[in-house]
Amino acid sequence: MAMSPPALSGRPLVLAPALAGLWHAVRGLAGQSESRHCLAKAHFPLRIPEAAEATRAVMENSRAPPPLRRFIACPDLARVVGSRLGDYQGLQLTGRRPPLILECEPGPGILTRTLLNTGSRVIALESNNAFLPDLESLKKKLDGQLEVVHCDFFRLDPIGFGSVRPPVMYSERLLENLGILPVPWTADIPVKVVGIVPQKRERNLLWKLVYALYECSSIYKYGRVELNVFVSEKEYKTLVAKPEDPRIYQALSVLWQTACDVQLLHMEPWSSFLTNSRNGGLSIPKSVLLQNDHLCLVRMTPRKNLFTDSLTTTNSSIFILMVKQCLAKCKTKLVDKLNLWSSESGKKLLRQLEIPENITTGNLYPEEYKRLFEAMEHSNEFDQSWLYHSLEDNRGIIF
Repeated sequence: MAMSPPALSGRPLVLAPALAGLWHAVRGLAGQSESRHCLAKAHFPLRIPEAAEATRAVMENSRAPPPLRRFIACPDLARVVGSRLGDYQGLQLTGRRPPLILECEPGPGILTRTLLNTGSRVIALESNNAFLPDLESLKKKLDGQLEVVHCDFFRLDPIGFGSVRPPVMYSERLLENLGILPVPWTADIPVKVVGIVPQKRERNLLWKLVYALYECSSIYKYGRVELNVFVSEKEYKTLVAKPEDPRIYQALSVLWQTACDVQLLHMEPWSSFLTNSRNGGLSIPKSVLLQNDHLCLVRMTPRKNLFTDSLTTTNSSIFILMVKQCLAKCKTKLVDKLNLWSSESGKKLLRQLEIPENITTGNLYPEEYKRLFEAMEHSNEFDQSWLYHSLEDNRGIIF
């Protein structure tokens, strides 16, 4: 089992004045009212249902035929996940209010209750309305520490749908209705997202999120939102791949590593998770190139220094396209690619950056791709017109 110690930073939740009443008791947690504070504490620790109870709840509430979902049903696993998210009480003692937690698809609420027992403020986003009554009942006991929303986080901000109905939502409506306002990019983490990424949509979701991150749109409009999500082992290995493994080093690797500190928090066998499959199957995806025996809890914390004078939210889509074009064929010489974009300027640029002239596109590290792009932005010899013609075509990803 591979783990790394958690690293946490926090920021008080910014509330819209008109909606502050929604979080009346949250302010109470900061010491507004001693009697109200004691009332909330009287319900703790919450009882955590056993795995058998969670299994029964999932089977009773599953749609027919249900989209495949995985749930945390084991209390021990829920405690491990909760511990990896950070020290809530420790931050309170230092006078820093921890980030709000958005829990995606809580289902029977095993992790929800575990997080609440640590003192965390939780918003449960549940797409299956059959699970909502139990979560709403729990909410009523907690004096504002828990909010429940009929929402599918992994389907936020659909493209080309116009008006939508829950559980499909737009992030702006979701977050602003909860009183969450944007904070500066360099501020502390305002929100942590925790959940299990749907197996069949992993790759598309990672692309959708990385575009949003570089554009500071969707959830990233509100600051450096931190993802703490379970992804398949093979997808995790792709995210952290380096040039030393050319089989899996690709554009997605470069873009996520450039944008975020990607940290492995925990690895857990697929068998530890409950599915809503009627036959009780684990539905483990096959993998040819990579070992895929676990789900990996991965923290992706956006870097404060991601954006510079040369890499901005305005031209970041150009950076993404450059990386995709370079890594479409990893054995292409980088100088040849640069010369296609600006005739005979490749060698000069590589010498300026002290990058070997014979290097291939698949041997350039993520931080070097960022330096290369910034140098191209400063150069008078590189015209971005070569990118604009195909930019929209490359955004044609089905999310």
